[in-house]
Amino acid sequence: MPYYIGDVIQDQKKLIARTPEKFREGGIDVQVHARVEGIDPAKGEVALQDGRIFPYDVLVMAAGTSAFVPDMPGLDLPGVVSLRSLEDAIAIKAWLKEKNAKRVVTIGGGFISLEMSEALSAAGISTTIIHKDPLPANRWDAALSKVMLEELQVSGVEFVGGASARAVEKGTGAPLRVLTDRGDYEGDLVLLAIGVRPDSTLARATGLKIGPTGAIAVNFSQQTSIANIYAVGDCSESFHRVSRRWVNVPLGDIANKQGRVAGRNIGGRPMTFGGIVGAQSFRLFSLQCAATGLSEKEAADAGFAPVSNITWGSAMAPALGMKKIGLKLTADRSTGKLLGAQAVGASGAVDRINTLSVALWAGMDLDQIGYLDLAYSPPFSPAWDIIHNAAQALGRSL
Repeated sequence: MPYYIGDVIQDQKKLIARTPEKFREGGIDVQVHARVEGIDPAKGEVALQDGRIFPYDVLVMAAGTSAFVPDMPGLDLPGVVSLRSLEDAIAIKAWLKEKNAKRVVTIGGGFISLEMSEALSAAGISTTIIHKDPLPANRWDAALSKVMLEELQVSGVEFVGGASARAVEKGTGAPLRVLTDRGDYEGDLVLLAIGVRPDSTLARATGLKIGPTGAIAVNFSQQTSIANIYAVGDCSESFHRVSRRWVNVPLGDIANKQGRVAGRNIGGRPMTFGGIVGAQSFRLFSLQCAATGLSEKEAADAGFAPVSNITWGSAMAPALGMKKIGLKLTADRSTGKLLGAQAVGASGAVDRINTLSVALWAGMDLDQIGYLDLAYSPPFSPAWDIIHNAAQALGRSL
């Protein structure tokens, strides 16, 4: 959606995976603009706000998430928005065009904020990012986040780190002004990108068990605490194969897999969802940024004794030129098993993280990873890939 707002993707239809008409061609009745008022598990009925009642034998909940909105004065002003749905993206793009916007102020320094800065830059719109932490993408190691910060600065994005937004008010040089403890910043639009929360309101009212994450608790078949009600996607929990805990990671690929697992089970072809390792990635101008597994802090919180290192190298054979990449590995000191990885680079970061995601899934240790048989070709990697070098270096420190 950020790329649609920034005109990188110009046709909104390209963001729709399947239209209601396409569903209906497959015999699936789609009710759009229909709000569910309540669910009666005893009767097996869903009540809509308009008074209609739909009976069910099996129910699937896929309520998604809602944007987190802080308690702050001025958020009801026109032009203060969140980005969570295609409708949000369409409205934001229309507002920017109507106001001939020159600058957007974003509160929050995570994925959406960073992707928006690139997309807006492509559309000729400047961005100011206000973030409570000193560096962007604070889940990443500081050394890697500094690379992201440098990329933002080189690309003309103003990053205000270590700043807390206090209020939004009408501006003087622009329609809106964000007040912070590190100065005031004006723009034509203010985007709230502070995070999302699983939408479990209806599930709570229905009596479903809610997990410690605030998302709907499910089993490996995607069933909730009521056997004929399933939950999938951003509103539900997933089993994390590294931490061995149930977590809520709102990503589209996870939602797709959970939906298919639920469909298989409902349709009589039983299967289980094996969980996640938390692989994720985004692009930041010329950088690939990717991570998988646990961060060093998350590993400690999960009860491990984490040890980490950062290795800098090239994504290709140095004789062909340097494509700098930084790779952080985190492992368990007592077992040597990999717990997580983070990578930032102009090329090859996502590929390395995908490889290490498989290693995490398989429960591999540093010795195994340090000698993996990986495809070697000078345009794509040195003979000793940065994965090998990082794993061997960290292994020597155990």
